[in-house]
Amino acid sequence: MEYDMEAVHEASLEILKEIDRICRKYKIRYGLDAGTLIGAVRHGGFIPWDDDADVAMTRSQYEAFRKVAGRELPPHMELVEPDSFRGGKAFYDFTPRIIYQNSRCHEDTEEMAFYEGKLNHIWVDIFTIDRLPAGKLGIWWTKFLQKAVYGLAMGHRYHLDYGKYSLLHKIFVGGLATAGRLIPMKVIFRLQDAISKKDRKSRGRLRYYSTYQPDFMYVTVDKDWCDQVEDMDFEDTRLMVPKGWDPILTEVYGDYMKLPPKEKRVPTHSTRQIQIWR
Repeated sequence: MEYDMEAVHEASLEILKEIDRICRKYKIRYGLDAGTLIGAVRHGGFIPWDDDADVAMTRSQYEAFRKVAGRELPPHMELVEPDSFRGGKAFYDFTPRIIYQNSRCHEDTEEMAFYEGKLNHIWVDIFTIDRLPAGKLGIWWTKFLQKAVYGLAMGHRYHLDYGKYSLLHKIFVGGLATAGRLIPMKVIFRLQDAISKKDRKSRGRLRYYSTYQPDFMYVTVDKDWCDQVEDMDFEDTRLMVPKGWDPILTEVYGDYMKLPPKEKRVPTHSTRQIQIWR
């Protein structure tokens, strides 16, 4: 089966348009994020080889969105929260996402069954932006706690791949995951939520993406970069982007206008088994 990137982008755009419609209806702010934001700036739409989409919302905006998403989303889309797998007893990551149910991205495997088929779809990630304390030590401590709680949660994953870790990180992650298996996943979810919200009254200007994976926990943004949004052309529509899109992309990617090597211009989230139906 050929990889139909056009169909993937069409389904992803449909989700993005629904997010945009809901947010405009309820005066909720969001911003395109990560590769999708690069695509908007560099390509006027999707990066040609990118097979997923990302948006970000500040904590208050996401909480407003989640209250209305269930009744506003069409029947073939669903907001999947991090605790939606196996009654909140399993872990994939801490990122909410909207899945396109009329799609299939992978072969049916034990891992797909473990996550009740909810990961076998095209989706759009919704990353949450939270406040950081004012001091450097407090910022380091908050991010350390997030990394640690992520390590605990990994003990509840279907499979833990140590291949990408150095020896020191294998010991750190393995120890946390082993300890995490002794803690109910529902408790870990509450712990991660508490860490994310602990600085909600902070007067500091800095923010971070509390539902990013630990590899990207280094990203720190100014409140003005993400609190304000503007419209930008994206494919055949206009979507919201953070007003600070340039410093955000520079913080994460450096020279984001430079194309990666040809060998890296490939999809990373789906297989050639992808199917989409209407």
